[in-house]
Amino acid sequence: MRVFVTGATGFVGSAVVRELIGAGHQVVGLARGDEAVAALEAVGAVPHRGSLDDPGSLRDGADGADGAIHLAFVHDFGDFEAANATDRRAIEALGEALAGSGRPFVVTSGTGLLPPGRVGTEEDEPGTHSPRGAAEEVALSFVPRGVRVSLVRLPLVHGEGDHGFVAAAIGIAREKGVSAYPGDGSSRWSSAHVLDVAALYRLALEQAPAGARLHAVAEEGVPVREVAGVIGRHLGVPVSSIPVAEAGAHFGWLGAFLALDMPASSALTRKLLDWRPERPGLIPDLDAGHYFHG
Repeated sequence: MRVFVTGATGFVGSAVVRELIGAGHQVVGLARGDEAVAALEAVGAVPHRGSLDDPGSLRDGADGADGAIHLAFVHDFGDFEAANATDRRAIEALGEALAGSGRPFVVTSGTGLLPPGRVGTEEDEPGTHSPRGAAEEVALSFVPRGVRVSLVRLPLVHGEGDHGFVAAAIGIAREKGVSAYPGDGSSRWSSAHVLDVAALYRLALEQAPAGARLHAVAEEGVPVREVAGVIGRHLGVPVSSIPVAEAGAHFGWLGAFLALDMPASSALTRKLLDWRPERPGLIPDLDAGHYFHG
């Protein structure tokens, strides 16, 4: 297939692009600037200039494709509502371009939108605590309009090149001289290695039925205190608890995520698509040391 991919040069997106090309698909990647164009060309993808703020460029990219994967997101936690509004508009533009065609449209969501405190499943509706649930509604609204929409809910995704939550936690521990965790550290993060996640995106594109909600989860829940322990050991700093009420002051935007208990299952996803994650888990990946180089 000729596949239009937004977020094609991001941490997850670049792995998805390599996975698709390796499976024989042609990738057209959304590119905001010259650096993105060069990165896409270097791996054999075709650049398509545009941005999430340009609905016309999104429609044009999807119009000429056999399917689309939407991975791009504005990671602005200072104005998360605006970032989510941009995401919804992008989904609408891509969906309109694919309407009536039966073509696949894989849309990225997150396990963090599920009700916290219990193991979330693919059958669960988004909780009221997260604005990202509205994006799922927008995406699924294109199913009756003839688009083979599937949702991929991402957990904490780790691997070489990650500059997300784990890298941020390491940076804070370096800066403050302590690897902290909120409360008793029992809050759990579901997780998966980026290469396993990329394989699931490919399977979703190729096989997922319309309306499928998929969980890219390899590990249901890794306690935050275990993550903090590995970080402390590698940095040579103490590991300690801080009151939950102080998590925001200590961690900034990351504090809210560290305090949420967000385990999730992928049992239904594995059964539906025969997805079998096989890369290292979060703790072994941290222990491999690449997060601490530089």
